[in-house]
Amino acid sequence: MEMGTILIWVIVALVVFAFVKGVRIVPQGYEYTVERFGKYVYTMHPGLGLLVPIVYDVGRKINMMEQVLDVPSQDVITKDNAVVKVDAITFFQVLDSPKAAYEVSNLEQAMTALVQTNIRTVIGSMDLDESLSQREEINAKLLSVVDQATNPWGIKVNRIEIKDIQPPRDLVDSMARQMKAEREKRANILEAEGHRASEILRAEGEKQAAVLEAEGRREAAFRDAEARERLAEAEARATQMVSDAIAKGDTQAINYFVAQKYVEALKAFATSPQQKTLILPTEATGILGALAGISELVGGGKTPVVVPPTPQRGRE
Repeated sequence: MEMGTILIWVIVALVVFAFVKGVRIVPQGYEYTVERFGKYVYTMHPGLGLLVPIVYDVGRKINMMEQVLDVPSQDVITKDNAVVKVDAITFFQVLDSPKAAYEVSNLEQAMTALVQTNIRTVIGSMDLDESLSQREEINAKLLSVVDQATNPWGIKVNRIEIKDIQPPRDLVDSMARQMKAEREKRANILEAEGHRASEILRAEGEKQAAVLEAEGRREAAFRDAEARERLAEAEARATQMVSDAIAKGDTQAINYFVAQKYVEALKAFATSPQQKTLILPTEATGILGALAGISELVGGGKTPVVVPPTPQRGRE
């Protein structure tokens, strides 16, 4: 092969090498650090970049988008000596690519170790109940500490979330029994309060019913006494009228009065619920005499027709 041909091939190879090593395309969301003989010189931003081969070279390719770092689960001892398993997730973003490239050797590994250490510190200062119920406070403490610690690395930590805090199995069973006992306690209290309220309402109802019944009896007794009073007054006036008539020598009035009482007594005997047989006395002339008096009153002094008495009279 001639010398000229070899030279051409060498030139072509150098051109290809220069193109490959000198032309770089940086994708969106990334930044490349450029080194000159191994020393950082500047940063290539997204787009087309040109480098002088051999002299300049790409150092680190840094992802500038927000990234998610999964923190593995670890055993943590709480303040009251309970062992729990805790894992977390971290959201961070590189703001200064040269610092992220050259201030820390392995960024993700360093962040993972830093987050795990601070999880042990924060949860270790709390009781188990506090660590289970105050996740927001734990997340805030972790974010403050880790963000401050990673600031020299050119990183902004946006969020740290505790994914799970898992107590040991025996402790979980104990907590479940405690919760069940608390629920049963609340249920019993509510049931007792409901029973008490129902008993109070029932007693109030019985009280109102008794009061109303007593008022009804009082009203009925009052009206009954009033009726008896009116009847007694009427009886008194009738007796007074009869007495006045007797005083004036009118015996028919007393006959009428006695006969009326006699008839009322016989009526009461005859209408008695237990009375099936009524036996009149043989001396019924008194009744007839009374009836004669009534007839005289009605007939204006005419002599009544006397019906001979029946020796014995029965009725069923």
